Amino acid sequence: MGYKLKLPHVGESVTEAVIGKWLKKTGDRVEKFDPIVEVVTDKVSMEFPAPEAGTLTKVLVDEGATVPMGTVIAEMELDDPSLAPPEEEEQAGGPPPEEPVDRVGRMVSGANVGPTGGVFADTTARRPAERPAAAAPPQARPGEPNLSERYSPVVVRLAAQQGIDLRTIKGTGLGGRITKQDVLAAAEKSRQGVAPETIQRAAEAAPARVQAAPGQPATETPAAAPADRLVEPSPVRKLIAARMVRSWNEIPHAWTVMEADVSGMVACRDTNKAEFQRQNGVDLTYVAFTLRAIARALRANELVNSTWDSGKIRIRGRVNIGVAVAAPQGLMVPVVHDADRLSISGAARALAPLVDRARNGRLTQDDVRDSTFTLNNTGALGSVWGKAIIAHPQAAILNTEAIVKRAVVLSGPGGDAIAIRPIMNLSLSFDHRVIDGAEAAAFLQDVKRGIESYAVDTGLDA
Repeated sequence: MGYKLKLPHVGESVTEAVIGKWLKKTGDRVEKFDPIVEVVTDKVSMEFPAPEAGTLTKVLVDEGATVPMGTVIAEMELDDPSLAPPEEEEQAGGPPPEEPVDRVGRMVSGANVGPTGGVFADTTARRPAERPAAAAPPQARPGEPNLSERYSPVVVRLAAQQGIDLRTIKGTGLGGRITKQDVLAAAEKSRQGVAPETIQRAAEAAPARVQAAPGQPATETPAAAPADRLVEPSPVRKLIAARMVRSWNEIPHAWTVMEADVSGMVACRDTNKAEFQRQNGVDLTYVAFTLRAIARALRANELVNSTWDSGKIRIRGRVNIGVAVAAPQGLMVPVVHDADRLSISGAARALAPLVDRARNGRLTQDDVRDSTFTLNNTGALGSVWGKAIIAHPQAAILNTEAIVKRAVVLSGPGGDAIAIRPIMNLSLSFDHRVIDGAEAAAFLQDVKRGIESYAVDTGLDA
């Protein structure tokens, strides 16, 4: 029997992937590390390499199919079977269980759900509506095979939430398997009340001339308005859509916003950026400064660096910050691992190659693993105030907005004065099951203090 090629697990929040394009076909000779197939998730588009030299003997999954991570997608005959890598064991869930921690660091046996604390900007939390209990897979009709094993728990639960009979859906997954996208599409059709048909573009016709009364000029009827058209989303867009819906439905979002005076940060960057570029070959960006401040604030406010895990709070041991990057193929989120150990210059050097690989579609599995918090630099797009959707299953995401010069009131020994200062808004979206207002504000205050502590003479290696 040939060696089975399985889709690798690339993180606890990535449960499935789309087979993009097969780069090798059945019978092709492959060398070790030769790319065999393109695999697309909502976090990364990557090429899956051959583990050893050999021959591709069987392709098991078609292009465009969505399959769970760990699925066997192909088989190959290795030149030396003794070199076969050990096959990964299937994991039933995420990382091994840990004791949850309460909000003052004590070990507890369950989630600590206390009253909301503190007063802060915009604490409105969107709590999901009551959902029906997950339904059991539908029983087979007389004379039909029992298909219960073809429904994943996620599909069954989603169908129950949306009130969809799975027997009415034609699956588009591997072997006719019903995917989450199939259920969501069926739910949308149900809400519309009609089955969507393929919309054809209206033919462009020359305006018709209308015969006018004698002595009057002929008139023309207005040209028909362009017809609507349906566009097939890319695999990355479909996966992003599914994850955003899951996050919005499962996480009760709340928000808070603070302003930071970034005069010192701007001065420090302006003073050092040319020499830094000359010595390191990469840009000294504002993201490097904010990443350092955020990482230290996460270490001091561990509850923000956590997840809601089956009714308990899992405090993450490492500070791994995902940085959202707008790429041609969609939003990519490479991860800066152990960001709390990096200086400003270290953060800049770590970010540059990650951003480059994200924009050029060359991210690796390690580039997107194990993110514990997300930084969304929407200021690069000109945004001054936004509310981001949390990257499930994290507990929070921070938007750093555009730096805008504003008139501010400064207080001093001689009284108040008005000055022009560069100001940046910091917008935090957080999971209200895990974090209350006081904790969110404490974290954001630490980020603000870290950013405002920069000065023209701040050392980049500090």
